[in-house]
Amino acid sequence: MTVYESDLPGVGKKFEVELDGEARLVIVIHNTGKRELFLRESEDADAEKLFGLSDRLARQVGTIMEGAYFQPIRTDSIETVLSDDTLIEWTKVQADSPLVGKTLAETRLRQELGVSVVAIQRGGETIENPGADTEILAEDTLVVLGSSEACRQLDGVVSGDVDG
Repeated sequence: MTVYESDLPGVGKKFEVELDGEARLVIVIHNTGKRELFLRESEDADAEKLFGLSDRLARQVGTIMEGAYFQPIRTDSIETVLSDDTLIEWTKVQADSPLVGKTLAETRLRQELGVSVVAIQRGGETIENPGADTEILAEDTLVVLGSSEACRQLDGVVSGDVDG
């Protein structure tokens, strides 16, 4: 998949995303925040407007599309890419994980793997900026920041496949 970006002076930016075949999804982001989506069936065809979204609605739809609200395939982790190698990942702690019953300090996740736990989702509660003495429980969802390799290693630990 290739994404083409171009400036639209006085309007904003245009992004063209290659789809299957010759089709392209065209996204125009106006300086006002408004978004318009078009479909271009081929390189020679005119783009057909699909719909427009306000800035706020576009951000909400984007969050839904990235999977922050729902993952259609059962998975124990969700990730958001911040840069080429930095992720925010949500990963669920399994009952047989070596992290269960340990405090964040005892896990040494930052020192050993290079991930920082920025929040813990526990039931309907979110523990923001958990302290070093916060205990990890089975079924907690850890929200971590780290490199893609560090997050991959963490997935093995929270699933119980790797010793912590």
